[in-house]
Amino acid sequence: MYSSSYYLFHICFLFIISSTCLAQTNFHPKAFFLAVKQDPSTLQYITEIQQRTPLVPVKLAVHVGGENVWVDCETGFKSSTYKPAHCNSRQCNLARSTSCGDCKTKNKTRPGCNNNACYNIVSNPAMNNTFYSGAEIAEDVLTIQSARGPVVTIPKFIFSCSPSFLTQKLGEDVKGMIGFGQQSPVSFVTQLASAFKFSRQFAICLSSSPQENGIIFIGHRPYLFAFGFDASQDLFYTPIIRASPEYYIQVSSIRVNAKTLQLNNTLLSLGGTRISTAVPYTELEPSIYRAVSKAFISEMPKNVKTVSPVAPFKTCFNSSFIGISPLGLGYNAPGIYFVLHNPNVFWTITGANSLLLVNQGVFCLAFVEGKKETGEAIVIGSYQMQNNLVEFDLARRRIGFTNSLFFRQTMCSDQFYTS
Repeated sequence: MYSSSYYLFHICFLFIISSTCLAQTNFHPKAFFLAVKQDPSTLQYITEIQQRTPLVPVKLAVHVGGENVWVDCETGFKSSTYKPAHCNSRQCNLARSTSCGDCKTKNKTRPGCNNNACYNIVSNPAMNNTFYSGAEIAEDVLTIQSARGPVVTIPKFIFSCSPSFLTQKLGEDVKGMIGFGQQSPVSFVTQLASAFKFSRQFAICLSSSPQENGIIFIGHRPYLFAFGFDASQDLFYTPIIRASPEYYIQVSSIRVNAKTLQLNNTLLSLGGTRISTAVPYTELEPSIYRAVSKAFISEMPKNVKTVSPVAPFKTCFNSSFIGISPLGLGYNAPGIYFVLHNPNVFWTITGANSLLLVNQGVFCLAFVEGKKETGEAIVIGSYQMQNNLVEFDLARRRIGFTNSLFFRQTMCSDQFYTS
């Protein structure tokens, strides 16, 4: 990582609507990065920002479909630069305020509890809960490392100040969530793009090891890995198909090795396929799961036998005869191909992202059977994204995929930014 001896620069906060310029330098970065690492207990991916005055490191769970950044303000939040957003202000409108008024608690005012303040919706997918009031909209100082320069400061970053209970089921010491949703003016990527005048895009590369950092790139390319390899040269694209905070793409069919599965095409097309860092393993609608599982078992070597399932997985194998791919693509397993909007465009899932060693002697197919009532055919989870660079190009309404970086003899932890 860049040395901490870099000077701290203050940058003009040029937002969607004009605001006071607080710049002390002419440095105008076009790319930033965040280190991201998996929490082994929750399987969530966690990053860290520096926020408040004086600056404090704050751990946040990554939610690509989240509409905002929200932070627990009830427990230990102190900052001399915290400013609540007042009713009918620009900040309230940008953050899509749902209510406005005075704090109802008996305690004196504090961050998260002020008079004439506005509130918005914040959510924690791990709790399966959406909190509809009490998340005070506010501004405070936030710093982030630029990709090819110093740390920069955003003096008036808009976020939501939530109650402590919303951090339930997050990882240890995780104080909120960082949202990258495509429709929100106050998502993390939108605020940075607006402040520094670059195209709205970010790319996520998740490490498969809880001990090693992956990376989130925000802003302009390149995406550099070992030996100077720029992963952007391997990207292929598919359209974003829904106007939603979440990211949906079209999976038109699924192949296992060379065999195209017989699936309900209407089911595939109705809801689309969602990409989520809040889901650890790809969820398949029950009929799709059964078809994938059956084909996967059929394509495994005959000496690899199924064994009793290990929750949450339903398809498991004796690992004795599962070897390592000679191409360095993880475990030797049938290829799973999500065919996208075009028959020639597909996401390849190799053994490194399809099989999981759950205990000694047992591998499981790392997909889970989803609930029929959700109405979603496929939700692509973080395990299938590991060591694949995924670019979210909001300006062009498209998502790019590299397939596994193992094809290039590198991985998401193999970059100098977050080492």
